[in-house]
Amino acid sequence: MKSFKSTAWMLPQPVLVIGTYDKEGKANAMNAAWGGQWDLKDIMISLGSHQTTDNLATNAEFTVTFATADTMATADYVGIVSGRKTSDKMEKTGWTIEKAPHVNAPLFKDFPMTLECRVKQKIDESETGYFLIGEIVNILCDEQYLAEDGKPDVEKMNLITLDPVHHNYIQLGKAVGKAFAIGKDII
Repeated sequence: MKSFKSTAWMLPQPVLVIGTYDKEGKANAMNAAWGGQWDLKDIMISLGSHQTTDNLATNAEFTVTFATADTMATADYVGIVSGRKTSDKMEKTGWTIEKAPHVNAPLFKDFPMTLECRVKQKIDESETGYFLIGEIVNILCDEQYLAEDGKPDVEKMNLITLDPVHHNYIQLGKAVGKAFAIGKDII
């Protein structure tokens, strides 16, 4: 095996889009890859200093959605362009934006599934950022992405993941086995 220095190569990395409102109620979004499930009802996202962190300082509610093959270019765009410097950032995405029903944050209707969240904790907060722990208040899923059992169908969503090694986006594929069951064949 070849050795590599320590770097941010946790695989797969979700492509998260975080939605917030500024103090005037203007929507903003940013792309974040360093995040995941923290606990049963909590998520964690590592954030640098952004318009998003400014917004969360005045309004502790936000949304998180997952980028897809269809939203890849605009999701990448909101990660490249700063809301601090580009006043028409959200208009350029072309997204349909509404207020989320359970939190004071924007809902981006172009994405299949959204987590409505509240700030639960900020860890190691400094002028350069922090680790955000968010409580999931509600989950919204566009009905066209539901499976026959009425729950979200991840395969239908065409989600993407970040390849941090080669800086590519990779579309996730099909289910290959039943979790918490396939391993029972070995018992």
